[in-house]
Amino acid sequence: MQLPRDDREHPRAEAFRDFIRNPPFPCVGAKSALSRGRMQIVVARDITSGWDDMRIYPALLAFVARYRQQPDLFQSFAVVFEGPGDLSEEAFEQNLWARAQSLTDKDAWLGQPHDARVAEDPENPHFSLSFGGEAFFVVGLHPHASRPARRFSSPVLVFNLHAQFERLRAEGRYEKLRASILERDQALAGSVNPMLARHGEASEARQYSGRVVDADWRCPMQGRPAPGAESDDWHPPVLPLDRTLPGTGA
Repeated sequence: MQLPRDDREHPRAEAFRDFIRNPPFPCVGAKSALSRGRMQIVVARDITSGWDDMRIYPALLAFVARYRQQPDLFQSFAVVFEGPGDLSEEAFEQNLWARAQSLTDKDAWLGQPHDARVAEDPENPHFSLSFGGEAFFVVGLHPHASRPARRFSSPVLVFNLHAQFERLRAEGRYEKLRASILERDQALAGSVNPMLARHGEASEARQYSGRVVDADWRCPMQGRPAPGAESDDWHPPVLPLDRTLPGTGA
């Protein structure tokens, strides 16, 4: 696996920061993460390819390790892809889940546990993705998104820690933050996002891509393989496993 690099000066990273800074952008949580210097951005080539998955995954694990060392609120991990810019909503959704499956396969192969606080089955209303033993809610953005808040000039996947949502709930701050985001999103789009649901009411997998789906929609993800399971496109790393990573028994 490739060591994480610093993509802060990349033009795509700066464009995404400008997008979040734009006053009408509704997610005040993302604005807070950015203003506090707690949004890590990785720039990748193509969301339709696994070319950069071996760089995204260790960067995501490093993000988890840093969060555990200093679990401040409003931390996000964003992967900004350079392209393509012509994906339909359906095609973007398909490739979002292809990347999620690829990263999940690597997480399982390295023996990282699925966060026991959430379900592994994408059809379960308590489902979340999990990397390095931490649950994540993913927000997808792309040029042809129907919701303005999800419409960025290239594909993006933002990984938000579930532990932070739970902490906000415990501190009595979650409902006020959620209401503010919904109010701002309605002002931007003219309507409330019909896919919104609370965790435990419906699988959050339905919300990741931003596309409106019906009751018959099924998540295209095949599930989490057993640790050590082989995959057609995944091979063991050349270097020994870094025992300083979370969940490796260090």
